[in-house]
Order: sequence, then C-alpha cells, then structure tokens
Amino acid sequence: MRMPKESWAELALHPVRIRILRSVAGARVTTRELVGLLPDVPQATLYRQLTVLVNSGLLEVVEEHKIRGAVERVYALAASATPDAAALAAATSEDHDRYFTAFMSSLLAEFSRYLQRERIDFAADGVGYHQIVMHLSDAELAEFAADFSALVGPLLTNTPGDGRQPRLLATILLPAGPQVGTSAEASSGEEEERGNH
Repeated sequence: MRMPKESWAELALHPVRIRILRSVAGARVTTRELVGLLPDVPQATLYRQLTVLVNSGLLEVVEEHKIRGAVERVYALAASATPDAAALAAATSEDHDRYFTAFMSSLLAEFSRYLQRERIDFAADGVGYHQIVMHLSDAELAEFAADFSALVGPLLTNTPGDGRQPRLLATILLPAGPQVGTSAEASSGEEEERGNH
C-alpha cells in the first residue's frame, strides 16, 4: 500500500493506533484480546484502525483461527519493522518512512509500558532519554561508530540470569541542520536585515 509521506505522521500520531501498537508490542494479540485491552474503543473503530496498520505494514497477521464459522486473527508487530542491513540498503524513501514510523511506535509502546508500572524510578531503573548534537568529521564519525560497536558488541552475548534484566537500547543518528546561532544562520539573518532597509 503506497501512502503519501504526510500520512506517515498521521499514522504515527493517531491516538487509537498508538494504543493498538502499544498493546501488541512484544506480544501476539488476538482481535478479541485487543477488544478487552481497549474497552473504550468502539469495535468498528478498532477494526478499522487495525486494517490501516496492517495495510501500512506496521502490523501483520501472524495466525488465523476459525472459531464457530468466524476467523479470528492474531496480530504482531511486522517483522519488516526491524529491517536487516540488506533491506535497508535497498529501501526507498517510502520504505524508510515506514521503518522509522514502526521504530518510533515500538519505542513509544515500550516506554508507555514502563510508565504503567506501579513504581517507576528513572535513576534506579537506569532509564533515560537524551538528544545531543555532536560536531564530527567523517573520520571522527567512523571512529565513534567503531568505538561504540566495540563497547556494546561483547554485551550482546550476555545470557539471562546472574541478576541481569533485559534493557532496551535504541539509537538514532542523523545529520542535524544548523543550530540556532550558528554562523550560517547568523550570516543569513544579517543578509535579510540588510535587505529590509
């Protein structure tokens, strides 16, 4: 299903769809279970939004069961929401829109699940979220990536037990636009000011 790019933002931010994705994250959920998890959502609305999420590639039907002549579907987050390196290399801009929307929706679902705990303590639980800008040359970026892989790689072989808990680490690395107050923007602002006189 092809969608205009602006529709991906609508897809990610729609409150009912976010709640559906939150309910499905990390699990396989039947339509009946979703109705029970979201009792305030009219069933017609729930079914319609499920269809949108499946058609957009964020959810997939992983099983179907016939129950008294009706078909009960089992939903899970789409496997394509976590593409491998080959899929990323061949992805179109639209594919990346879909992948990133799924990625952010999954993060939102996991964070919402954490906030539903009876007790939350960011410091004790090791929870945090930050956004920073680093000024790096291509060589410095490559060195950073190598150092990060060297740090995280050995930890990925850890097995459950020994007091270990599963901890989610998500990374996003993007080229950032000029920050407010940079020389580029200052120069642009001076030109505009001169043009207005």
